[in-house]
Amino acid sequence: MTPRDLGAAREKLIALFNSAPIIQSFGMKLSYDEAGRALVRLPFNPNFDHAFHQIHGGVMATMLDTAGWFTAAPHFDNWIATVEFQTRLLEPVEKVDLVAAGRIVRLGKRIAVCEMEVRTAAEKLIALGAGTFTATSVPAKW
Repeated sequence: MTPRDLGAAREKLIALFNSAPIIQSFGMKLSYDEAGRALVRLPFNPNFDHAFHQIHGGVMATMLDTAGWFTAAPHFDNWIATVEFQTRLLEPVEKVDLVAAGRIVRLGKRIAVCEMEVRTAAEKLIALGAGTFTATSVPAKW
């Protein structure tokens, strides 16, 4: 890891995020707050509901992993990969917009440990996550 312009890396990562087919399918949006946390927003889409018309837990897990990955990625010169990932679904929700946020707990030369959360647009906490991300040998494109 070398000293880097995190703002420039984040701008490139937003472009990378926007180019991903899964992101386009989900309709997610990525931004960063002042603390450098990745914020992943998902407008309500009934296509992501399960049979009881609540938002499927897999959607929230995807948001958690994405928020952690994009929080950690700007800090590395190489592509990173999710090594380990944990999801805690706290409460079912329906017909609401969601926001996931990542936070770095520990940043090393090759490993980042992050905590993530998903809240409704009204700030209700509905899911927690934790993940470990490692730098690979593949140079980053950001």
